[in-house]
Amino acid sequence: MLSFLPRPLVALINALLATLNILWWSSLIFIIGIIKMIIPHQGTRVKLSWLLNHLMRGWVIGNEFIFKTTTATRWQIDGLDDRLTTQGWYLVISNHMSWADIFVVSIVLRDRVPMLKFFLKQQLIYVPMMGIACWALDMPFMRRYSKSEIAKNPKLKGKDIETTRRSCAKFRDLPTTVINFIEGSRLTPEKHKRQRSPYRYLLKPKAGGIAFAMATLGDQFKEMLDITIVYPGASENIMWDMLAGKVNTIAVDVDVLSMTQVPKGDYDKDKAYRVEFQGWLNERWQRKDDRIEQLLSQQASEHNFYQAIEPQ
Repeated sequence: MLSFLPRPLVALINALLATLNILWWSSLIFIIGIIKMIIPHQGTRVKLSWLLNHLMRGWVIGNEFIFKTTTATRWQIDGLDDRLTTQGWYLVISNHMSWADIFVVSIVLRDRVPMLKFFLKQQLIYVPMMGIACWALDMPFMRRYSKSEIAKNPKLKGKDIETTRRSCAKFRDLPTTVINFIEGSRLTPEKHKRQRSPYRYLLKPKAGGIAFAMATLGDQFKEMLDITIVYPGASENIMWDMLAGKVNTIAVDVDVLSMTQVPKGDYDKDKAYRVEFQGWLNERWQRKDDRIEQLLSQQASEHNFYQAIEPQ
């Protein structure tokens, strides 16, 4: 551990190590991804997808080694059990606090379920190395069109839905875990206030992405994992705090749900089902909000970031 060094120096060292880690693995993923793109044989493409997933696993192992070797952060993980398998299909929903969430969820679920496929904003494809690597890994890139954009160009209506369906269809041939941070954005006090969220520690959930993933792969998803991530005592700059070893505890709660507990229907065409599914999701989010309160109450540290969000 590097606890004897000043925290800013620890953060810089870890940022450098994490950057080198992603550059190494994303370079390999990019090369294999190009080969996969030009090979027409479907069986070979599936094998290359398997290899790409294992290269991503190498990236996750590297991150875990960096964070757990250089910091004294305690990981509190609840809810993982033997029902999970790397040979199944899973749908994961999670709250979204920081970029750190991607590292945390990947580390927690490594070798428990297949490697994760994140729903990503379209702009991220232009991030050097990382964007190309995510493209090679068949991550679904989403572009949300505003009402004004659709009004100007009606052909854009339903484009984001079709993108979701095409992306998820690629996952039928290989066990996959699809994850969506369904608040659509990272939580900040400003967003929480602007949105007038009814939850103490969460933004409002958006149902569309996971509903359409279910419509495409619903018959293959083995279970849904509802993940709750908490960083007790962290500031608003959670990623930097994590790199600096200033996060004393990372608490992760995993609630494993049978897909029979999740409402199913045609989200695109059935208005009654949309209402039912959104109501179910809002109920899950209320439970998550209560769970965050429980996890925070278990920690002795001050909850600076959360105090800034929770209504006084």
